[in-house]
Amino acid sequence: MKIILSLALVIAAACHTSAFSMSMNSPEVSSRRGFIGSSAAAVVAAATLQAPQVASAAPTIYKLDCGIKYAVTKETDKKNYPQQGDIVAIEYTGYLTSGQIFDGTHSEGKSNALLFKLGSSAVIAGINEMVLEMKVGQKVQAIIPPELAFGEKGICLEDGECLVKAGSTLVYDIFLKKSSIPPP
Repeated sequence: MKIILSLALVIAAACHTSAFSMSMNSPEVSSRRGFIGSSAAAVVAAATLQAPQVASAAPTIYKLDCGIKYAVTKETDKKNYPQQGDIVAIEYTGYLTSGQIFDGTHSEGKSNALLFKLGSSAVIAGINEMVLEMKVGQKVQAIIPPELAFGEKGICLEDGECLVKAGSTLVYDIFLKKSSIPPP
């Protein structure tokens, strides 16, 4: 409705007539070609006068007591949280702060989940802490401080080349696919 009203007002202004009595008899619009040209210009002007689109709000950044900062990138309706000792399945991608990917559960054409016992040493402490805060079906992006990642050791080869340098803060996209109680 606002666009139609704006269009009518712009056409009227372009033709110097009232909004509902536009005529080809005005001196400025003396031919059909002039009328169509003025109308087309008015339509383009009206289209550009639309209200600006409201940008979506930035995600909320949360901070855990352990120092992990995270944002929820995909919410879920599910209400179940995993507990310490549960078997969980996650998909993740690990990034250096430069944006370079250093690890992930998937490669092109494949989709593999990592299964592990929550609280075990199968993953870095930061992933354990983050998954404890997630709901099944939720996806987060987490910034994990060095002390909850690879610390002062990093991940280095024997020749000294490092995939993850000592003291590196890491960024993980984590998707919690499943959580289940371990068998007795």
